[in-house]
Order: sequence, then structure tokens, then C-alpha cells
Amino acid sequence: MLVHRISAVARRYLPEWVIAPVRSFLTATMTPFMWSYRTGHFKSSIRNRSVDRRGNPTAWYTHSAIDFLSCKDFAGRRILEFGAGQSTLWWARRAEFVLALEDNKGWFQQLKPKLSSNVKLEFVNGQMPDIEPGFDIIVVDGLHRVTCAELSTKLMAAGGAIIVDNSDGYWGGEDSRTQPIIDMFRQNGFQRVDFYGWQPGVIVPSCTSLFFKERCFLFEGSENPAAMSV
Repeated sequence: MLVHRISAVARRYLPEWVIAPVRSFLTATMTPFMWSYRTGHFKSSIRNRSVDRRGNPTAWYTHSAIDFLSCKDFAGRRILEFGAGQSTLWWARRAEFVLALEDNKGWFQQLKPKLSSNVKLEFVNGQMPDIEPGFDIIVVDGLHRVTCAELSTKLMAAGGAIIVDNSDGYWGGEDSRTQPIIDMFRQNGFQRVDFYGWQPGVIVPSCTSLFFKERCFLFEGSENPAAMSV
């Protein structure tokens, strides 16, 4: 990395009492910019849509969740999304099949021409279509979240997982500060991992949660940790 190379050269000619405060200042000021660039947060903010640093579509989950999922192998896996978007394009590059349900007609029409042959996009207008169970990953990020979360427990394949974005929100109704989604998964014996942080192009931190039962393929450890490029 350029900063490390510059630091190595500086150590040859400057005393530590000069180098240390400069290094601390650069670390404090440059790290946020490097993080924003590496994750695509900067480019997402400019484009007003979820993309990585190269401009490719990415999921609109927290960056910590995206990093976790990006290291996993989804070859041969089936994905169900309640709420379509940039994440649909992101999943399509990784999984064998994606079924995405969307209730916004304008966004549905905008997204449909961009989809590859392994994606089936359905417009939902009030009534949920019949869905065959057996999805390895189910994403709840749109439509009526409480209903979709409950339905997900019946559609998830053994060893699969359910992703709920903005899980720190209260989805119990306008006048309620209850969390029926969290309570429902807890009562049904699901385990949970929370991924906190910022989402692409968003200024306020949030939480993306992963729910699973017993052995989940995401935690088998068959892939090695991936080095994050800068």
C-alpha cells in the first residue's frame, strides 16, 4: 500500500518523534476515506444506488454483512428475495437461481430488463404467489416484512438462512415499538447473528441480521477468509 511505502521511506530519514504524530494524524483522517472508497460507500452516495467501488450492483445490507456474504460460495444455491433491487443483480452473479418478489410497479419495470436468465422477478399486487419451499437463502427486505418473515420459516431449506435487513427497526405497526419479527424467530428456535454498520450510500448506521437453525452452510468454514483489497 502507498501509505506503508511512504512510511518506510520516512523512517530512514526522520526520527520517530516526528513520524509518530504524522502517522497518527494520517491514520485518523485517511481511514474513513479509504473505507468509503473500498466498500463503494462513496460511489453509492454519489450515484444514489447500491454499488461497489467499481460501480457493480451490490446488496443494500450493512457493509459488514456484505463482506461476510461475499466470502461465501453460493454455487448451486437458491435465493428468495422479498423486495427486489440492486441485491437481485448481486445475488444473480453468485447463485444458481433467484426468485425476487417486488410490489413497486415502477421499480419492477426498471429492474426487469437488467436481469439474467437465472432470475425470476414477479410483481406482487396484494396477494402473495404460491412459492415452493427449499430456498437456501431468503431475504426479507421489502413487502410486508412481518408476513414475509413468518412465511420464510416455511420456505427455508434445511441448513439455510434468512436475512432480515434493517432488523433494528420496529415493525410492529405505526403506533407500536415492538419487534414482532425478532420475537417470532426467537420463539421458533432460530439463532441470530447481527451485522452492524453503515449501508452503501447511507449516513445512519443500521443492522442486518442472519437467522438460522442448527447447522447452517454459511458457518461450515469451507472457504478461507478472504483478504480485503484496498
